[in-house]
Amino acid sequence: MPQNEGPQHEGFEEELGAVLRRTGDGFAADDRRELVEGGLQRGKRRLVRRRLAMTGGVLALAAVGIGGVYGGSLLSPSGNTTTTSVAAPPKPRPTIDPVPGKQRPGEASIPVKDIAAVLENNTPAGSWEFEGLDGRGQAVSGVFDDGNGKAGVTVGLFRAGTGEAGEDQVACPDKVAIPYDNCTMQNLSNGSRLMILQGYEYPDKREETKQWRAVLLTKDGFLVDVSEYNAAAEKGAPISRENPPFTPAQLKALVTTDDWRPLLKKLPQNVDMSGGEGSQGEPRLPAEPNATDSMNTLRSLVPKGLAVVNKGGQSGYAYVVVDDGKGKSLVEVNIQPNMADVVGTLFGSGDVTTLPDGRKVKLTQQAGEKGGEGVVWWSVDTITPEGFRVVVSAFNAGTQHEAATRAEPALTMKQLKAIALSPKWQTLPMK
Repeated sequence: MPQNEGPQHEGFEEELGAVLRRTGDGFAADDRRELVEGGLQRGKRRLVRRRLAMTGGVLALAAVGIGGVYGGSLLSPSGNTTTTSVAAPPKPRPTIDPVPGKQRPGEASIPVKDIAAVLENNTPAGSWEFEGLDGRGQAVSGVFDDGNGKAGVTVGLFRAGTGEAGEDQVACPDKVAIPYDNCTMQNLSNGSRLMILQGYEYPDKREETKQWRAVLLTKDGFLVDVSEYNAAAEKGAPISRENPPFTPAQLKALVTTDDWRPLLKKLPQNVDMSGGEGSQGEPRLPAEPNATDSMNTLRSLVPKGLAVVNKGGQSGYAYVVVDDGKGKSLVEVNIQPNMADVVGTLFGSGDVTTLPDGRKVKLTQQAGEKGGEGVVWWSVDTITPEGFRVVVSAFNAGTQHEAATRAEPALTMKQLKAIALSPKWQTLPMK
């Protein structure tokens, strides 16, 4: 986020570090990579998104930049991006270190060379370069060259879990948060669901690195996730060709090939991160309001005279785009229960007041963070003594990554404060 430098940005980094540390409690150091990469599952992804979503302005960061829903980053144990990454689902911290050389319970046992072989056998003619082929894992990246410019390619194999665990992965993202050129969704005859997204590595397009991505959710709950780029690497490499090498039809053929089936069957069962002994399945998360309730509540609190021209959201988050005839303005809300343990970090500095009922209110006005020219970001952050947090933000544009459409947001700080402090948020059903 290069636009926000100096003390204000340093304060944000401190807050972000605090919630990341909170999220990571209970996991060994070498499990942090798995926690982030495990974001391909609904629960883990949403956990990371909520804890990173310090305000509405950070939601897209969590989705795109941390290898989550619409990102493609693979992290090394140190947190650095790496050309080849071997990952496993999150697992509880072991009470006794495993015997050296022995595989931990829950770790993937797929040789990376097997993933590479499927890539080579199901893509057009060209050369491949891979690293770490003697390792084991369920995600790998390589460089493909068909003579028209080198292109980075990443593939990940995952268990989606149960319920909605994989459905979000095959749903086109909201353009308010993530710009793209094209996105299609398809139900296949075998019961699988497919999404193909033609977008960009950076939402603000500060670099013209294109990311084309295909995600398959199989009927029996597996995810095959392939991303390709028009550069030799996802980040930090110059553009080498106009478009990524594989067409949408070729991406579809790659993720739907039966060659993945033997590898998918080797994936370990998902591990419950809630602390239960030996429990399997999707992580249990703190209760939060669903998308519909959050969105309807936000809309009901929008001041009169503002036309709602767009709306959306997910569990614990909602947005509306309003227009008073002077330009569009994005308004977002994050509802975050159980945040009392980080109140000191979140409300320890800045323009903070404490109300008679014990609620803390923090007011912030700063530049936008997603690259939109002239965008400003106004936010009101509130938290109850019990840790029920509501953050309302407004921008002077219809999205954060597009240029400002007006001088200031359509809502005043007083109006944002009234929305954030509304008792309606605490009466929403939590699921």
